[in-house]
Formats: sequence, C-alpha cells, structure tokens
Amino acid sequence: MIKEFPLPDLGEGLTESEIVAWRVAVGDHVELNQIIADVETAKAVVELPSPYEGVITALHAQEGEVVNVGEPLFSCDTDGGAAAQDAGVAEHAEAVAPSEAAVATADAAREPNLVGYGARDEGGPKRRPRRMALAADLVPEAPAQQDVADVGPVETRLEPPMRPERPRSTPPVRKLARDLGIDLAELTGTGGGGLITRADVEAAASATQPRVDEAEARLETRERPAETRERPAETRIPIRGVRKHTAAAMVASAFTAPHVTEFLTVDVTATMELLRSIRDDRAFAGHKVTPLTVAAKAVCIAAARTPEVNSRWDDGAQEIVQFGGVNLGIAAATDRGLVVPNVKGAERMTLIELADAIAALADTARAGKTSPADLSGGTISITNIGVFGIDAGTPILNPGEAAILAMGAVRRQPWEHRGEIALREVMTLSLSFDHRLVDGAQGSRFLADIGAILREPGLALTMA
Repeated sequence: MIKEFPLPDLGEGLTESEIVAWRVAVGDHVELNQIIADVETAKAVVELPSPYEGVITALHAQEGEVVNVGEPLFSCDTDGGAAAQDAGVAEHAEAVAPSEAAVATADAAREPNLVGYGARDEGGPKRRPRRMALAADLVPEAPAQQDVADVGPVETRLEPPMRPERPRSTPPVRKLARDLGIDLAELTGTGGGGLITRADVEAAASATQPRVDEAEARLETRERPAETRERPAETRIPIRGVRKHTAAAMVASAFTAPHVTEFLTVDVTATMELLRSIRDDRAFAGHKVTPLTVAAKAVCIAAARTPEVNSRWDDGAQEIVQFGGVNLGIAAATDRGLVVPNVKGAERMTLIELADAIAALADTARAGKTSPADLSGGTISITNIGVFGIDAGTPILNPGEAAILAMGAVRRQPWEHRGEIALREVMTLSLSFDHRLVDGAQGSRFLADIGAILREPGLALTMA
C-alpha cells in the first residue's frame, strides 16, 4: 500500500518548513521513527521521523524547497510493515513534538539510517542497521547525503554501496556555493565539527578566479567611461525561516507594547578586574566568564527586587502575569538570523553555571541547532551590542516579555573617580521596557540596581 506523509504541525504555531537535507532516497527501506529529513522552521532545524515502515517510492520536495504544513513530503510503500503502522501513526505526533528529542540538538556524531528515533540506552543511541533494498534496480544514483562524524566501527552489512557523505554547511552557504559554482565536496570546513562556512566558500571562489595585474585592472577601470562600468545587479533574497519570523515578531512587538528606553553609563572597572582575576584562577579554567555573564547575574538579582520587569501582559484574560523564575533570553546573531534562546531557571544559577549555560546556548545557536524548547518560554532578555563596538541602542522587546537590556562596548576613557579624573573602563546600558507593565520608577530602579552591581560586584551580596 502506498501512503503519503504530509508535513506535520510541529506544535510551534508555524505553517511552513524548508527541507534542509534528506536522510533517505527513493528505494531506501525505512523503519518506524527513523529520521527521514532535516527541516528548518522559523525557529530551529528539526529532525523529522517517519511514521511508517516500508520502502520510499517518491520524495515530493527538493532540498531548499519550502513546504506548507499538510503538503506531502514523501510516499512510502508500507506492504510488509503493516503490523507497525497503527502504532507508528499514533506515536508520530508525540515524536515530532518540540518537547521531545525531535529537534536537531544532537551533535554531528549521529549516523544517518542507524539511529532509532528516541530509542536510547545507557550505551548511547540505539543503532538499527539499514535493511537491504528490495532490488538493486530500485536504488538509483542518490543525491549526496549530509556529512556526519565517525561513530566508531559498526557491524558489516550486506547492502548496496553507501551514498557519498554530504558536506556539512548551512542553507545560505550552500546557496552561495551554487551561485559561485563551487563544489562543496571539494572543500574542507573550518567551522565547528568541520562545518563549511561562508568564508571557506569565498576563499575557494577567489582561488579559482583568474589573476589580473592590479595596475592594469585599475588603469582599465579609469579608462572606461563611468556609464559603461559594470554595476552590481540587484539581489533578491526570499523572506523565510528565522528572518521571516523575526520580522513578524518585531513588528508585532513594536506596535503592541509601548516601548520606553532608558540609558545609564557605568564605571565597570571593578567588574573587569574581577573577570581578569577569574581568568587567571586555575579553579575557573574552562569556564568562559564575560561581562555578559556578570550582567546576566545582575539582571536576575535586580529582577527579584523589581518583579514587574519579569512579567507579561495577558490581553485575553486582562491580567498581568508575574513569573516566579527567570528564563533569561540571550540574543544571538547567527547565519540564519537573530535568535533568542533562553537559560531556564537562571536565577538559581551561580556565576559559573550561568557562564557555562550561556556558552552552550551560543555554541548551539551558531551551529543552527537551537531547539524550539530553548527558544520558547523566555521572561526577560539581554542583547550584547558591545561586541560590535556599539555603545547604546533602543532594543525592541522580545514578544511576550516586559524588558530587554542592551549592553554597550566597554571603553577606557577619562572618568571622575574618588574626586579626581582617572582613566576608567566604562559601559553604557540601555533598558527598553513595556510601559503597560513597568512604570518609569520601576524601570529606573531596575536599571540602577544592574548598574550598581556592575560598578561594584560585591554589592550583589547585599541584594540577593
């Protein structure tokens, strides 16, 4: 029996997904809950398990194609696997839910077609050998498969030759490679886990271009009339994925919540000295404690003193909901766009625990593996614009939150210190808040508390 599998509702309120990579090809035999594709929603890259056991007869979408919820993804001949079908369809909704492991947060060490979805034991992922195709002529030459790391020796299997591994890269990088005529299979990635980056592709493109004497090139450019010089053609980029979701969320936030932004410039010399001492202490080796970490701890302490900033406006119920804990959002710029994963229960963490949690979120976000669970449930956020050399700004609230803090760059500049002018390390803080939830006095008190902790970290002992 041939069954079509439509793109399911992944439980995130999203209506479409992009096919990032197929894990199977026409003619492959798939088992129940075997990962068949990586799909990119507006929030994360999700691994999609199969609700059927059988042989793939058709793939209805190409890699890079956007598919709406309910549209067919693949067809499967389920003859011979009927006994598992009823249970498979029943379990599938749970299998693709964001709260389960159906999110691409596993590392590159997962081996395609060998790992049973959600089946684990004490020794790690449970491996299932791929079954041999029904006949050799059912296995046409398949597209390259996603690159994975070696997971160690596996048992010998009688099956058709494996398809070549697919180079690891992100959708924007693959598109750039296609536009420049670069074969990703010939590149060695310099990113984490061998990920091929935009810089790798651009370097390969530069190496293949014919070299022209620079003086002759400049002379030729000067001699050509201005009107005949080539001008770059306009570039059109489809609005999809994270960019589409972020745009809609920011417009809704800007035109729903009345934003107010306040600024405070602080002498953070004591904080920077604390960080330098931590870096020199062997007890903290391997922990990346930064100004962002101290600011995150300060936000948690200040939010306990001004709970109005850690709340949301429930328009339907006409209620203000104050959160009991802090799920601290950390804005992260990635190749896919801006994402704001959050540290759950940040108020219960020590400074070192916060540092480790933030570093883990950042690494996962840069790898494009942030799960929907990490992107939902935030209560208050921080964005570090100082890493770009920016001093201050007016950040827009993450939808559903009452406040967001922007950290500016730390600069050495003349500053009044103990009645004299001294060269100090100074930072500007920018706090935007929803004026429906937070009055000016409350927002000012919250920002002043953060500034006081950054000015003198020891004050945190008197506030917590």
